[in-house]
Amino acid sequence: MEVVILPSESAIADLAASALVALVNAKPTAVIGLATGSSPLALYRRLIQHYQASEISFAQAKAFMLDEYVGIDPAHPERYRNVIETEIASQVDFAPGAVQGPDGNAADLAAACQAYDQAIKQSGGIDLQILGIGSDGHIAFNEPGSSFTSRTRLVVLTEQTIADNARFFGNDPEAVPIFALTQGLGTIMESRHALLVATGAGKAQAVKQMVEGGVSAMWPASILQFHPHVTVLLDPAAAAQLELADYYKHAFANKPSWQAL
Repeated sequence: MEVVILPSESAIADLAASALVALVNAKPTAVIGLATGSSPLALYRRLIQHYQASEISFAQAKAFMLDEYVGIDPAHPERYRNVIETEIASQVDFAPGAVQGPDGNAADLAAACQAYDQAIKQSGGIDLQILGIGSDGHIAFNEPGSSFTSRTRLVVLTEQTIADNARFFGNDPEAVPIFALTQGLGTIMESRHALLVATGAGKAQAVKQMVEGGVSAMWPASILQFHPHVTVLLDPAAAAQLELADYYKHAFANKPSWQAL
């Protein structure tokens, strides 16, 4: 696990975007895992800028979303498929149908989950998975207690997650869907490169447990300690509880120029 502490959200977006640009330029058919929430928004804005400058094309790439609410109105602005369309997909040159998400309105949710995992597998697997982290340590919607081998499935959101997401629903927790479909931890761990972005003091405890705590289902993101290629990009507030913060800064400052993220 490579932990990189940068001075600002803007610096994080620059570095994360450079990794995406390098990947897609080297492999135009790359498969990208897209996350929602506030953490990746600056990254998406930077990718759009790179696209507008003709520095990257997504024309041959594919993308898979991490999760989706169940039963949400297809036209609702906070439906994750609509969020991804607004924030990134419609602003670059993904081909029609190249961006897929789990179907939270399917008649058979279990079958939809199995089909989604199969679609990821048939695409060749995810080359780079963008991740955020919840204040309780969840990644995607894998809440505390999730199995480390879990696949895409139906989950019940915790009260903490509902409270955290209420800001997207007019600060009304009652408006937040209680069910979601999510890629499982086992699914996420199959990505070839996981890139997690966390900013703000509200993520500091979760980041501490993920990076330096024991691997435990109580902190689902801690499973990333076993991932062969994971990059964690943090601002100083999110890194505030890390005991080895000085070492992480030292290691990154002395990283060989030939070694990419």
